[in-house]
Amino acid sequence: MKHKPLREQVIVITGASSGIGLATVRMAARHGARVVLAARSGDTLARVQDEIEGVGGKAIHVVADVGSRADVQAIADRAVATFGGFDTWVNVAGGSIYGKLREISDADHERLIRTNFWGTVYGSLVATEHLRQQGGALINVGSIASDLAFPYQGMYAASKHAVKGFTDALRMELLDEKAPVSVTLIKPASIDTPLPQRARNYMDREPSLPPPIYPPEEVANAILHAAVHPQRDIFVGGAGKAFTAGKEFAPGAYDYLAPAIIALQKRKSAPRNPDGALHAPVPAGETRGDPPIPVMRTSAYTRATLHPLAAAAGLLGVGAATAVAVLGSTSRRRRS
Repeated sequence: MKHKPLREQVIVITGASSGIGLATVRMAARHGARVVLAARSGDTLARVQDEIEGVGGKAIHVVADVGSRADVQAIADRAVATFGGFDTWVNVAGGSIYGKLREISDADHERLIRTNFWGTVYGSLVATEHLRQQGGALINVGSIASDLAFPYQGMYAASKHAVKGFTDALRMELLDEKAPVSVTLIKPASIDTPLPQRARNYMDREPSLPPPIYPPEEVANAILHAAVHPQRDIFVGGAGKAFTAGKEFAPGAYDYLAPAIIALQKRKSAPRNPDGALHAPVPAGETRGDPPIPVMRTSAYTRATLHPLAAAAGLLGVGAATAVAVLGSTSRRRRS
């Protein structure tokens, strides 16, 4: 299945006020797509819309809480009313909680699941009702936590496991119906976004992300690639793929990494904003956070998976060059 080029698409993006969502909005607009921005932070969305329109792009914004099906339906209705429909829907909105599962309140757990899981469910079901008619792409942003558990982010991992199960089941149903809709699950590793600062934090330290950390533009690039050239699953960050493969190979050994994983999620500094953005929006507008370690420039692994033929050709070229060098060296030794 192949979809329209980005310049001909209308793309809906939830969680558009910061991080991966905002990076995707800006990249899509630069490629000429008309974008529908959705998040709880109305002031931020209005500024981003002005930014896009200021350079000739087309955008609208909808203030919405993805944990409400009525709000999600309102996003789709505005896209249809303004642009006549949409071609790609990207579910990005989400958050996290840092702390021991036994110490986190039921209300905080429920709110996280409502955003991360039910927000994806509502977005997917509303989007595919429209996309069944004209075709298009549904792209859900999961995580390597869709396959791995992280202590001190237990409910986040549970929500991303649930997103994977739901996405896989929905894809199968759409295939059975022969619906012209592609379904992609994006699985980022640690990404340099404000997620740790916006998380609800029960720890006595400022939250952090385990290294290596990749830029949000790598995720945005993967999302927009899938909007035109669908793939079933895309890992963003080779380290994430390696961790997942290692856990599948030796799950018991992975469990014993708990102390190291916990330590890597804590900074030395005191918490700055323990409440985070779990229950109410906070000032947004940034794609990146402030990790205490350098951020990778790109992910060679992810770029290769997006363009496997080019990567294979490159490997064949390297192999051919190596073979020529070896054979030439052997021939020279024989003549001597």
